[in-house]
Amino acid sequence: MFPIAFHPLYKHPVPENHRFPMEKYDLLPKQLLLEGIVSHDYFFEPKKATIEDLCLVHDELYVQRYLNLELDAREIRKTGFVHSQQLIDRELTLVQGTIDGSLKAFEQEIAFNIAGGTHHAFTSHGEGFCMLHDQAVAAAYLLKHEKASKVLFVDLDVHQGNGTAEIFQNNSNVFTFSMHGKTNYPFKKEKSDLDIELEDGTTDEVYLSLLEKHLESLIVSEKPDFIFYQAGVDILETDKLGKINCSIGGCKQRDFHVFSLAKKYKIPIQCSMGGGYSPNLTTILKAHTNTFKIAKELFR
Repeated sequence: MFPIAFHPLYKHPVPENHRFPMEKYDLLPKQLLLEGIVSHDYFFEPKKATIEDLCLVHDELYVQRYLNLELDAREIRKTGFVHSQQLIDRELTLVQGTIDGSLKAFEQEIAFNIAGGTHHAFTSHGEGFCMLHDQAVAAAYLLKHEKASKVLFVDLDVHQGNGTAEIFQNNSNVFTFSMHGKTNYPFKKEKSDLDIELEDGTTDEVYLSLLEKHLESLIVSEKPDFIFYQAGVDILETDKLGKINCSIGGCKQRDFHVFSLAKKYKIPIQCSMGGGYSPNLTTILKAHTNTFKIAKELFR
């Protein structure tokens, strides 16, 4: 049984014009339970992350301004959300969910956060539906408390993990790997330790070949003792914000490859779900559900 961070805050209503992509966070746990992939025992409810932990990677002034609803209109617009106390509470719980999950992964091999993967959050600003970087905070937490000495970020969202790259650009204890659409947002890319840029229309065969070519050799050379996986499903050909032509099956094979390597090299892994913007929510749920199916197959 693997732990899954989930909080009732995800169920709270959001403004109609901001319902997407939030709605999947409520529907995915229900789908996992409906299909019998998990039981209620898999889920845990995190509390709120502390300011001290947030400031392991975020500028303290930014954190205080964000928590006090003091960001200006331009900063708010860049995040894509209408800011409210409800949203802040959600962000704090999703960050804590990833911290808690990463700690649980040492015993359970793998842990999930139904939300998270907020890889566009920078040290001192948010953008692209990301205000606080859950996996970056959790990675810094593990390093600070000597739970890990070398962390590998595997970011397979269609968008570059630009916030991750910026936050850890001078940290030799963290290796950032991002495989993303070359012409996708963000249009000004940061420099990860390894960026693999994909051409528009990249298919399963090319995508999986590149992943297989690079990921295992990275693990062998960098010898991480923890992996954070951003498992966005916006690589699907149906995604309205992506330009990659991967199928549902290809996306599933991607997850199998990542999880298999973590299992092979006995590296704990925390998985946050990341993006997914196909017009049909059923498609998004199927792709995300497959990620959990693969985990259940490999981690028993």
